[in-house]
Amino acid sequence: MKPLNFIVIKLTVCLILGILLSYLLSIKLIHSLYFTTIAFAIFSINYFIAKQQFQKTVWFGISTYGLMICLGALIFNFHNQKNFATHYTKSLNLEQNELQTMTFRIDERLKPSLYHDKYVVNLIKVDDKTATGKLVLNIEKDSLNRNYQVDDLLFTYSEFQPIHHPLNPYQFNYKAYLEKQYIYHQVSTQSASILKLKSETRTLSGLAASLRELINIRLNEFDFKPSELAIINAILLGQRQDMGKATYNNYVNAGAIHILAVSGLHVGIILLLLNILLKPIEQVKYGKFAKVCLIIFLLWSFAIIAGLSASVTRAVTMFSIVAIAMNLKRPTNIYNTLAFSVFIVLLFKPMFLFDVGFQMSYLAVIAIVSIQPLLYKLWKPKWKVIDYFWQIFTVTIAAQFGVVPISLYYFHQFPGLFFLSNLAIIPFLGLILGFGILVVILALINALPEYLANLYGTIINLMNSVINWVAQQDFFLLQYISFDMEHVLACYIIIITSILFWKKKNFKSLIVFLMSILIVQGAWTYSKYKNDNHSFTIFHKNRYSILGYKVNSELEVSHNLDSITALKDRVISNYSIGNFIDNIEIDSIRSVYQFQNKTILIIDSLGVYNVKLFRPDYVLIRNSPRINLERVIDSIHPKQIIADGSNYTSYIKRWEATCLKRKLPFHYTGKKGAFIIK
Repeated sequence: MKPLNFIVIKLTVCLILGILLSYLLSIKLIHSLYFTTIAFAIFSINYFIAKQQFQKTVWFGISTYGLMICLGALIFNFHNQKNFATHYTKSLNLEQNELQTMTFRIDERLKPSLYHDKYVVNLIKVDDKTATGKLVLNIEKDSLNRNYQVDDLLFTYSEFQPIHHPLNPYQFNYKAYLEKQYIYHQVSTQSASILKLKSETRTLSGLAASLRELINIRLNEFDFKPSELAIINAILLGQRQDMGKATYNNYVNAGAIHILAVSGLHVGIILLLLNILLKPIEQVKYGKFAKVCLIIFLLWSFAIIAGLSASVTRAVTMFSIVAIAMNLKRPTNIYNTLAFSVFIVLLFKPMFLFDVGFQMSYLAVIAIVSIQPLLYKLWKPKWKVIDYFWQIFTVTIAAQFGVVPISLYYFHQFPGLFFLSNLAIIPFLGLILGFGILVVILALINALPEYLANLYGTIINLMNSVINWVAQQDFFLLQYISFDMEHVLACYIIIITSILFWKKKNFKSLIVFLMSILIVQGAWTYSKYKNDNHSFTIFHKNRYSILGYKVNSELEVSHNLDSITALKDRVISNYSIGNFIDNIEIDSIRSVYQFQNKTILIIDSLGVYNVKLFRPDYVLIRNSPRINLERVIDSIHPKQIIADGSNYTSYIKRWEATCLKRKLPFHYTGKKGAFIIK
C-alpha cells in the first residue's frame, strides 16, 4: 500500500504546512481567521456540489487541503500567547525596565545553573492588574535558598528582562528556543525577596510533581547513589534536572540518550506489560472495553507524571490508538496511526512541531517501520536467541537511518558504537522498566525490601558502567561534523529513494535514485559555494579576546585564552562547524590586521598606538586600556570603535558615551554580538 494515498496522512501534511507557513511568514491571527473562514466557505460549496453529483471532484480535494492549511495557521495563532488579550506584553512598557510587583505560579522546575535555581512560571498579576504569560524565574543561590514546588504561588518585586540573543555566530539560540515555548522574558531575584503566598489551587502538573517528590523521598531512604537516582528519575519519571553533566554526556556519546528520554520505546514496553497484567479483566462482561479504558487511563497518567514532554505525548497518543486497535481486534496501518497521532498532538501543541525530541522520535519510528523489515530479511537466524538480538540490531540500524541526518544537523556528532550500547541495554530495558515500576510502587506503600532496592541499584549501576565504557572509546566518536539543512534534505531524499529502489527494482525507481544522488552532490556543492568567502570576526568572550580571519575553508584564530579555557571553549568550534572549516591555525593577537582594503587597529592594555603610520578604519579596544578615547578619535579618525568582552563594564559605558557624543558608531560585542566584516 502507498502511504501517501491515505487521507489522514494528506490532511496531517497540510496541517503541518499551515503551521510552518504561519511561523515563517508571521501571519497575524486576524488574517488567519479570515483565510480559514473563506477556505471553509469554499469547502462547504464544493462539498455541497460533490454531494449533489454523488462523486468527489478535484476541486473538493483542493478545497479540503486548502482548509486544512488555513486551519494549521489558525491553530498556530490561537496557541500563541502573545495573541491573548491579557498577555503582559499587551499592557506593559517593557523598554523602561521598571521594577514591578509580580504574582506568579510555578509551572516547571528547570535544571539549575551554577549560580541560579531556575523555574518556568505563569504570571497571575503585575502591579495588581491581571496578567498572563510565561517567564523564566532565576533565583540566586544562597544560604537561605529553598526549592519551590510546582503550583507554589509566589510574590516578588523585580523587572522584566529580555532573553539574550546569541552573541557569537552559530551559538545555540536560547532565546529562540524559549520563544517556541511562548517564553519571551525572564525575571531575576533573590530568595529573600520572594514571598510565598497561600494557595489552594492544585493542577495536574502540580499533583504529578508532588507524586514525583514523594517517590524521591521514599527512594532516598535507601542506599541509592546520586547517579542511580538520576537514571531512575529519567527513565521512569521523565525528569533529568538533577542528572550530572558527566552521566548525561556519557549517554550522548554512547548513542543511548534515547534510553533516558521517556518516549515510544518506554511507552511501548509499558503498553505490553499492561496488556499482559490486565488480561484477566477480559473475562468479565464488557471486560475488553474496560481494559482499553484502563490502559489508556494508565498510559496518560504515566505521561502526566513524566511531565508531558513532546516525546512522551507523541508516544502515548500513538500507543493509545494502538491499544484501542489491539483490544478491539481492528486492523491498523502504522502510517495512519503515526499521522493521526501527529494530527492530534499538533492540534493541542502546535509548537511541538519544532521540538527536537518530537522530530527525532517520529523520524525514528517511521524509519523502523519502513526499513527494519527490509534489513531483517537479509538474514534469517535459526536460533531464537540469535534471532532476538538480530531483530534488535536491525531495529537500531533502521532507527539510525531516520535520526542521523537531523541529529548531525542539531548536534554535529555521531557515536560510532551506538549499536553496542543498544544491544547491551535494549534487550533488558523491559526488565529494567518493569522492575523499576515495581520498586517505585513498593516504595510508595512503604513495602520495598532493602535487598530489592539494592538489586535494582546494582542493575542501574551496571547499565551506567556499560554506557560509560562505550562512551570512553573516543576513537569511534565522530565530532564537529559540519551539516546544514541542505545536507539534511538531501540525505532524506537519498534514503527514501534507496528504499523505493530496494523494494521495487525497476527502471523508474533507478532513475529516481540516480537523480537523488545528483541532488546530494548539488547540496554538497552549494554548501561549499555558500561558505567560500572571506570574513574577519571579532567574537565575544568574557575576559578574553578572540579574533577570526576566515578565507574560504581556512580559519586563522588569534586569541589570549589560557590552555584550560581554550580546551573547553565552544566559540571557535561552533563557528568552524557552521562555516565548514577544514583547517584552523592558531596565532597570537597582533597590533594591526589588514582585511580587504580595511585596517583594524588593536589597542590593548598598554594603550600604545602609532598615529603617524596610518589611519585605521576600525579600532578594537581590548583588556581595558587607560586611554582618552576623545584623543584617540582626534588622532587617528577611525570610522568605528569596537570593544570586546575583555574590557571592564565601567570603561565600556564611558567609551560608549564618548562615541555617542562624537556621533561615532560604537559596537560592544557583549551587547550587539560578534562584529563581522565581510
